[in-house]
Amino acid sequence: MFSELHDFDIFPKVFLTDVDEAITVHSEGARFCQIAPGQTVTLLIYETQRSMEHRYAGSENCREMTATADEKGDLHFVLNCAREGMYYVDILTGEEKKMMTRLRVYALEHDMAGLYPFRGDCHMHTCRSDGHDSPETVVANYRAHGYDFTVISDHYRYYPSLEARKFLKIDGEDKSPITDLLVVTGEEVQMPLNPVHIVNFGGKFSINALVSPNKGEEEVGAGTEVRSLDGDCPSVLPLHEYEAMIKERAKDVPLALESERLSFAASEWIYEKIKEGDGIGIFAHPYWHAPTMQLSESFVRYYYENAHYGAFEVLGGENYYQQNGFQTAFYYEEKAKGFDPPIVGSTDSHNSTENNSMATLASTIVFAKENTRKGLVEAIKEKHTVAIDSISREYRLVGDLRFVKYGSFLLENWYPYHDLACAAEGYYLDAYKNGDACAETVLRTMKGRIPAMLKKYFSL
Repeated sequence: MFSELHDFDIFPKVFLTDVDEAITVHSEGARFCQIAPGQTVTLLIYETQRSMEHRYAGSENCREMTATADEKGDLHFVLNCAREGMYYVDILTGEEKKMMTRLRVYALEHDMAGLYPFRGDCHMHTCRSDGHDSPETVVANYRAHGYDFTVISDHYRYYPSLEARKFLKIDGEDKSPITDLLVVTGEEVQMPLNPVHIVNFGGKFSINALVSPNKGEEEVGAGTEVRSLDGDCPSVLPLHEYEAMIKERAKDVPLALESERLSFAASEWIYEKIKEGDGIGIFAHPYWHAPTMQLSESFVRYYYENAHYGAFEVLGGENYYQQNGFQTAFYYEEKAKGFDPPIVGSTDSHNSTENNSMATLASTIVFAKENTRKGLVEAIKEKHTVAIDSISREYRLVGDLRFVKYGSFLLENWYPYHDLACAAEGYYLDAYKNGDACAETVLRTMKGRIPAMLKKYFSL
């Protein structure tokens, strides 16, 4: 966290270009960093994407204005930024114009109007499959990690995501009386004849449970209440009918190996069903090595260029370079060839605590109208995302340069505030899980804090 964020608060931090935006700077009263009521200061506004004026005269890199503090010591001034990007706001004092601090704001083009940043995870596991923690523990811990949304995507099983939603009292409108954390319905789909792992993100019903028997044994013969969000889902296929159908569809796949034809055909059927349930089918970790690649290089390339998946998991799962490094290079190589799918970053987490070095190694910022299942799905489809690699202390971002720049600003200037509030809420969600009699009261009091912060810091 930048030291100046401890000493000053500037808001809004993000606003639209070509708009007269009223900006407030509040000093926290730290020694040497306090603005006195009635004090006049000089403000220098730098557009960071332009060259330095003293090096390239006429670049119009900097503008200067003055502002006088009100009775509380707050500064108020108006900014109108013509181009998208980050701007410095330097506060200078005295006739000698001594630097007091440098703050940062960001201007966005109008196509981003109404789109707010929600950070989350699109792929993780609980003890309902091969994870370590219960669904309740996972969602409490990931709120504490600073997440706005997560999906429970257990192997073969959809119902753990419903279990987590029930714990948080999330209703059919994705609203909860105790938290603004969203749990998105989901599962990791692993079907017969198909080694490709596919995440059903936000689908209204289970894909694994469409075939019987299946490996999610608790779902075999179970009612729709454990395999759908709203009690409505397609009929279940007997295994032999499913296999016959996939083998017939595979005849039209132009690949040499029968196993790859079957895999591709099964994947396409899965993506069709996920789309039918209003979800996104995520092509997960193609460069997973265990100990060799899960899928062949040639098959990955054919699949990437021809399959009808909804998003590509460009980051996630492991902290060795061969997975995320290769997937990132592959993504940019294919992008140069004209293939440009939506992307997400995920942990594929199997342990949600800070003791697991991979608990927060990757995530996604989704720029969406609202933090709901529908809102996130819509935004991902529109490619309003950037993937975050946080394996090391120095983060890396993957995606369009525009969103990489904006995402970097958010990680350094918005999320430090955001994550502090989430950490407190995560603590009380864990206490609520453990039966603390006061925890729900505290959570209901804290409810709405993050939306209020979004309203304060984002003028979109």
